[in-house]
Amino acid sequence: MSTGIWILIVVLGVLVGLTGGFFGARHYMQNYLKQNPPISEEMLRSMMMQMGQRPSEKKLHQMLNSMKASAKKEGK
Repeated sequence: MSTGIWILIVVLGVLVGLTGGFFGARHYMQNYLKQNPPISEEMLRSMMMQMGQRPSEKKLHQMLNSMKASAKKEGK
């Protein structure tokens, strides 16, 4: 085989590997973040209590919903 064909095979292999690796890593991270959310209601409650605030349920849900909305907006 000529040198040009080998170069083409190597370039195609690199492109397929990069594309597959990107989508595989993306899928893995999406599943990981669904199973292990970055912040939970209990974590948020303890953070607010450490800052000297007494969090109400309404305030907690408002903050969680705003964090989820901003995460969705960033994900677009």
